[in-house]
Amino acid sequence: MTLPPLYALRAFEAAARLGSFSKAADALNVTPGAISRHIRTLETTFDCPLFHRNGPQVEVTEAGRALAEQLAAGFRTLENACSAFRNQQHGLRLKAPSTLTMGWLLDVLNSVHQQEPSLNVELSSVWMDTDTVDFNREPFHCAILLGNGHFGSGTQSRLLFKEWLIPICAPALLEQVRENIADCELIHPSPDRRDWTRWLARSGKFNGLNTRRGKVFDTLEQGNQAAIRGHGVSVGDLLLSLEAVKSGLLALPFNEAVATGEGYYLVWPQDTAFEKDIALLYDRLKRAAPQEIPEGISCLSMELQADLLHRL
Repeated sequence: MTLPPLYALRAFEAAARLGSFSKAADALNVTPGAISRHIRTLETTFDCPLFHRNGPQVEVTEAGRALAEQLAAGFRTLENACSAFRNQQHGLRLKAPSTLTMGWLLDVLNSVHQQEPSLNVELSSVWMDTDTVDFNREPFHCAILLGNGHFGSGTQSRLLFKEWLIPICAPALLEQVRENIADCELIHPSPDRRDWTRWLARSGKFNGLNTRRGKVFDTLEQGNQAAIRGHGVSVGDLLLSLEAVKSGLLALPFNEAVATGEGYYLVWPQDTAFEKDIALLYDRLKRAAPQEIPEGISCLSMELQADLLHRL
């Protein structure tokens, strides 16, 4: 079978991905008319409609969607091959959430570079409300994401360390928080206040505490900084807060740490051309990952959490 022109396939994939001929034209620096002609060529070649057309509105057909998904994977393979050939000296492009970057990753990557000078990692620290990556659309070879280990089809992932939530505050507020947390200012590291909600529900403590009050931030790192400066009591990631606790910047008013069922994972596409470098990076990150729970901390398992939620 003679393959259709590559530029026609690229035009169709862009139009299907963006849902618009004009947006595809902008992305590829051609006219909308050119996009339309390329897609007509493909529809004639395949003897199959790829879009439903309703005036200026277009919607990809089921057959078109299936083709677009395969083309996206194919273009990704081509891009990986070209990237590996052209940019091996530039190393891995890594995406990571800003909270993890400031709390752990920068120091670890510096150590990795000293141990493995040939492994060059280009870090992009990104704020994400929900940790995601789209390797077909974003210029990354791998990512570190917080989640349950499932990050979409076509990806692989390996756990670095689990997430444990625990209240944190400045040492000067320690006794006040322990004596009457209801009189203390709550710090919420996320706008939906989910961290306090999860810790209270799963620890079974302070039933009726009003979590709608308090200061609201975007990230765990911001919550940590507010707590360090004495602005209230926050909920932090236990393992990422340990250095601040050991240095006396933070204190743990309570001993209960609750598992969220999530963790930080190294994620990469299945069709990567950088498998050896990613495997080496994972090995170094895993060795440096915080794992040891301090003595005296009570870690609530998922089974215990489920029982507490059922009783609540």
